[in-house]
Order: sequence, then structure tokens, then C-alpha cells
Amino acid sequence: MRICVVGAGAIGGLVAAWFARAGHEVCAVARGAHLEALRANGLTLLAGGQRSVFPLRASDDPAGFGVQDAVFVCLKTHSIGAMLPRLKALLGPDTMVIPAINGLPWWYFFREGGRFDGQSVACLDPAGTLFDALDPKHILGCVVHAAAEVPEPGVVRHTAGRVFLIGEPDRTKSARAERLVAAMNAAGFEARQAEDIRVEIWVKLIGNLSYNPVAALALAHMDDIHGSEALLALIRKMMQEAMRVAGAYGVRIPMTVDERIDIARQLAGAKISMHQDVEKRRPLETEAIVGAVVELARKAGIATPMIDAVYALIAERARHLDR
Repeated sequence: MRICVVGAGAIGGLVAAWFARAGHEVCAVARGAHLEALRANGLTLLAGGQRSVFPLRASDDPAGFGVQDAVFVCLKTHSIGAMLPRLKALLGPDTMVIPAINGLPWWYFFREGGRFDGQSVACLDPAGTLFDALDPKHILGCVVHAAAEVPEPGVVRHTAGRVFLIGEPDRTKSARAERLVAAMNAAGFEARQAEDIRVEIWVKLIGNLSYNPVAALALAHMDDIHGSEALLALIRKMMQEAMRVAGAYGVRIPMTVDERIDIARQLAGAKISMHQDVEKRRPLETEAIVGAVVELARKAGIATPMIDAVYALIAERARHLDR
């Protein structure tokens, strides 16, 4: 397959490395020192005590790569709006676009089937232009349960997990999703088609919207959070509120709060993404991870006092990072 990874950072780097290792034709969109390192030295993957290097085409402009079979969008959510119009050169009639991103995706209500079907999520798409920038018919939903970091430019370290869940926005089983999942599994992913990708989005999101801002505000590793009864009590309350919001949109989370916390425990001593971003003074994915849930709660008339309080704090923290 011809595969382009847009945003070849931590998760994008894993995607690029695993597909390259399997012999696919991989290109990557990156920028800055990371791009220069990819051009000069290839992509280095650190995993399981081994170091592997994969030469690949890299650029800050996707226009020169030509039409692809699959485009993985692995950007921070605040970078998506500017990039989507630039992907047109990569798209043929059958090109799959897989947003492997955190939080609630901008396309959430595309073919969702409920009373808000086809609407934008305002905090993610305030101008209402993202569906125009990328025809959503190309989109396959994706939820990632893997962790990685970029210790230096051109280098990606795989730290946990390799599960990628793929699903059509309209919940159908499709031949294109089946082909992609088969290629991913042959390349070393643990991929499967989800029966309902929105359920999987919420399963991950209830963890992200609680752990990420708490970790960023407290500068706490996952082990620190799990060792604090006070922080765990906060996590539980936020998850309970988020599960009520999901239920208002017809999504039943197929596990209890404590079962979801047990999944998070598997990340052991990890420093999760928003914590890393605070330390490096990078923009935070506040809206996709927390603000979008607040927006959906207001639409549905669901009270979320604990999420609202944490949202106010992390939004203010994010504002000060820009100074």
C-alpha cells in the first residue's frame, strides 16, 4: 500500500515505522528538527530493547507525495484545521483517511444517525469548515490504545500497547476497513474493526478527559495518580459525569468506572500526553479532550460540575503556556 502519515510524531512515528517495516511505501509529513532528522537519518524506532531505522520520504508539504491508498492523520487536534485542505493532493476516489487522534473527533456527527446528524462540534470546528476541507466520505474512524514518545528528533520510542480500532462512521462493516485492518495486522499492529466506533471513542475519552488534565495540572505520572485516593476520587467523578453524557447520545459504555481505571493502570508509570505538553510548553488539546464533552453535555442538558471545574482550570493553564 501507499501510506502517508501526516504528523509523524509519537503515534504517527509508530504507524510509519510499522508499515515501513512490513514493506509498504511510506511517506511522512513532519516539520522542524524532526523533519530534518527524518530526511538525514530516516525514522528510528526504539522498541523492546532494539533499535531499527527505516528510510522514508519526508516533507512539510504533502502535495508532492501523490495519491495514497491510506492517509493517517496523527496531528494534535489544534493543527488539523490548517492541514485538512492541504491533503487534497493525497486523495483519490478510494483513499482512506484515518484520523488517529485524541479526544472527540471533529467528524463525530457525520452519519451518526441521531438528532444532531451532520452537525459540527463547535469548539473543534468554530468556522464550520472542516467538512468542506475534507469530504468525510474518506474517513474511517480510529481509536488508538498505544503509547509512544519522541525522545529526540527522528526517534520514536514505543512504550505501551499496539491496539488500533477501526470503524466506519455509519457503523457498517466495510471491505475497505477489512483490507486496512488486515494490512495493519500483517504489519504488527493489533487492529480490528469496531462494531460501533463511537463506543470505542467514548471508552477512551472518559479516560483521557479525566487523566490528562489531572496529570497536566498536578504534573503527575500515572502511578502518582493511582497512588492518590484524592486524585482517584476526582477521576471517578469525572468519568461518571462523562458516562452520563455518552448515554444521552445513545452510547452505553460497556464497563464500570473501576474497570476503566484498571485499563488505565496498564500505563503504569507513563507520563501521558497532556503532561508532556505542559512540560514542553506546547499547546494543549483542551477542546478535543475536555471542552467537546462540556459542549455535548450542554446540548443534552446534562450537568457536569466536576468536568466543568477541571475544564476551567486546564483551559487557564493552557492560556498561560502561550505566554
